[in-house]
Amino acid sequence: MGKVIVLDHPLLHHKLSILRDKNTGVKEFRETVGEIAGLMCYEATRNLPTEEVEIETPITTGKFRVLSGKKLAIVPILRAGLGMVDGMISLIPSAKVGHIGLYRNEETHEPVEYFCKMPPDITERQIFVVDPMLATGGSAIAAIDIMKKKYGCKSITLMNILAAPEGIEAVSKAHPDIDVVVAAVDKCLNENAYIVPGLGDCGDRIFGTK
Repeated sequence: MGKVIVLDHPLLHHKLSILRDKNTGVKEFRETVGEIAGLMCYEATRNLPTEEVEIETPITTGKFRVLSGKKLAIVPILRAGLGMVDGMISLIPSAKVGHIGLYRNEETHEPVEYFCKMPPDITERQIFVVDPMLATGGSAIAAIDIMKKKYGCKSITLMNILAAPEGIEAVSKAHPDIDVVVAAVDKCLNENAYIVPGLGDCGDRIFGTK
């Protein structure tokens, strides 16, 4: 069974408050999204397997732990998910990046796929599907469906900066084997399926399109 992991750290609380502020400008907003993603990546990769290798330090030779060859991939849900990639790549530079393009039908609130491109060895990799917001859960469920059914991926973690309880419940029901890592869980969704109190449209605020 997958786990829902809600991170609780003063730095995350502080940086998330910057994102929530409607007066935060595009540059600071974009940089803060990346910083939060890096902090979350540190926690989301806590259980990666390691192995012992022999290393010669300037003083002596000893046995030390390194990652045991598990290949990783970051899969942002376009477009807002792109804002989380650089913060994660800074910690795991060998990870490959795939892309899933989904947009939300404004009438039905259901996700519609418009783009999908993955590294050729994606099936062998541990996947981190990333999107700043987990609202209804529709886009996350669709993205995980694609990774499982189209590419045969078996090791998947979903990472979201901000989540609504409705979205967490929907993802957990649709994909009970998936770990969900979030920085915070807000109160609810409003009638337009936006997270309350939330931080507005994350994609628009990252790219300055509104």
